[in-house]
Amino acid sequence: MLPWRRAPRAAGLLRAAAAAPRPGTARRARCGPGERPVGRGAALPAGPDLRHFLRGAAAGEPRPEPQPGSAPGTGKVYMETYGCQMNVNDTEIAWAILQKNGYGRTKDLDEADVVLLVTCSVREKAEQAIWNRLRHLKALKARRQQARLPLRIGILGCMAERLKEEILHREKLVDIVAGPDAYRDLPRLLAVAESGQQAANVLLSLDETYADILPVQTSAGGTTAFVSIMRGCDNMCSYCIVPFTRGRERSRPIASILQEVRMLSDQGVKEVTLLGQNVNSFRDMSEVQFQSAAAPVLSRGFSTVYKAKPGGLRFAHLLDQVSRIDPEMRIRFTSPHPKDFPDEVLQLIRERHNICKQLHLPAQSGSTRVLEAMRRGYTREAYLELVHHVRECIPGVSLSSDFIAGFCGEREEDHQQTVSLLREVRYNIGFLFAYSMRQKTRAYHRLQDDVPADIKKRRLEELITVFREEAARANEAMVGQSQLVLVDGPSKRSVLELCGRNDGNIKVIFPDAEIEDAAGCKALVRAQPGDYVLVKVTSASSQTLKGVLLCRTTLSCSAVCH
Repeated sequence: MLPWRRAPRAAGLLRAAAAAPRPGTARRARCGPGERPVGRGAALPAGPDLRHFLRGAAAGEPRPEPQPGSAPGTGKVYMETYGCQMNVNDTEIAWAILQKNGYGRTKDLDEADVVLLVTCSVREKAEQAIWNRLRHLKALKARRQQARLPLRIGILGCMAERLKEEILHREKLVDIVAGPDAYRDLPRLLAVAESGQQAANVLLSLDETYADILPVQTSAGGTTAFVSIMRGCDNMCSYCIVPFTRGRERSRPIASILQEVRMLSDQGVKEVTLLGQNVNSFRDMSEVQFQSAAAPVLSRGFSTVYKAKPGGLRFAHLLDQVSRIDPEMRIRFTSPHPKDFPDEVLQLIRERHNICKQLHLPAQSGSTRVLEAMRRGYTREAYLELVHHVRECIPGVSLSSDFIAGFCGEREEDHQQTVSLLREVRYNIGFLFAYSMRQKTRAYHRLQDDVPADIKKRRLEELITVFREEAARANEAMVGQSQLVLVDGPSKRSVLELCGRNDGNIKVIFPDAEIEDAAGCKALVRAQPGDYVLVKVTSASSQTLKGVLLCRTTLSCSAVCH
C-alpha cells in the first residue's frame, strides 16, 4: 500500500494520449449500445469485488472501446487530487483523456464546468475529506443552477469504486462516478451527465495499465516525475482495500515505461519515481520469449497467499534498464512489499550511482501474532533479518516504513513489540496511522475491530513519539557530512533559503547563496531547481536536515568523488 498523504491539488505533470492503444489489448467492460446509462431514479447494483471481474474475464465478456472524439468536450475541467502519488498519476491520466477529447483545464473553481475529485479509500479519514469537500461544492452547484450555468461533479478513483451507490444517491449531488480502470470512459460519462442523468463505470479490469498514455511535462521548472509501472495488488493483506478498489496486479510493458522515462529525461526531469501498489512484484508478460522464465525466489522467511508466478521480465530487469537511460536522473520506486527484494535488486541499487539508496520496507506491525492476522506473510524475525541483509548489501541505506496502530486483536504486548521494532530499526521516514476498518476486506468479514478508539489514539501517539526520537538520532548521524541534494525550489518558510532532498529522500534546507560550480567554472552561480548541490549538514531533526552550500555539481561527478 502506498503511503497516504494529501496530494497537491494541481498536479505537476499533465498527460497527453499517444496515437492509439496497443494492438490486441483487451479493455474493460462498458455500457454497450443496448444498455441505458444509470438514471437518477435507477436502482444501482452493488460495486464489484474480485469475484465479479474475475468471472467477467473468464467469461470473455466483450469490451467495446468508445471512439475518440465521439463525445467531444466543450467545458473547462477543475481537478483535485487526494491520497497517494498513484492518485496524482491517475489525475494525469484522466486529464490526458479529457484533453484529447476537447476539454480545457482551469485552476479557478469558479470558472469550471466540470469538477473532478480523484479520491482515496485506504482509510476512513481519507473518505471523510471527500464528503466534506462535496458539502462545500453543494452550495456552488446550487448557485450555478440558479444562474443556469450547470456544474457537473465527478468522483474518480478508489472511493468511486468502493461507494458508487452511496455517492450517486446521497443528495443527488454527484453526476459521474468512475473507478480507477474507467478513465477512458470519462468523455462518454460526461456526455451522459450533460443530458441531466447520472452515469457510472466502476468495472475493474485484468489488463488496463494506460500504457499508451504518456505524460507531458508542462509545469515550469518541474524536476521530478512519477511513472506508473503496474496497477493493482494480489497480496490480499487482511486490512487492505486496494485489491478491491484497484483490482489484480498487471504490469505495463517495459518498452512503454522506457519510452516514458526517455521523454521525461528529454524534458529535463532529474528524478523519476516508479510507482505501483506492489512495485517490486513487477512482471511484464508482453514478450513471448520470457513467458517461461522461472518464478523469482522470495526474501528468506517470506510467503504469499498465492502461488508463485513464473514467466515475464521482472523488476530487476526494469530497474537496470531505467537506470541506464540518463546518468543524471535519480531513480526511486514505491511502494514495494518486503517479500520481493531478491539479491539482484539490492546489488543493482548498490552499484548504480543514480538509483537512490533508499528503501521503503512497510512492516505494519512488530508483532508476529498481529502480522499473521494481517496476512503479511512474514514474522518479526524474518523482517529483521531482511533489514540486516539490506544494510549489509547497501551501506548507508535510508529506510522508511508503514505502521498500523490498533489492528484487530492487537494487545498491549503486541503494541510494545512494534515500539521495540521502531527503536531497533531506527527508520529515517515513517508513515503511521490508526487502524480503520474497510468493507470488503478479509478483516471486515473475519475479524473484530475490537481496539477502542481512545486506545488506538494513545498507541498511535506513542508510535509517532518513538519514531521521531529514533529518526532524529538517525538524521543526527549525518551532521558534519556532505549530502548530495537535488534542488526543488525555495523553502516554504523563508525566501532566503532553498530546499531539496538528499539521496535518502530526506528534506534538506540551506541558504540561497552564491556558490562555486564544481565543473570548473570560475564564476559564482546560484542554485536553481533541478541542480545538484553539495550541502554540509550542520543540524538535524526527525524530518529535516539543515546545512550550508558547498558547490554545485552533477550526479555523475558526485559519484566519482565519493
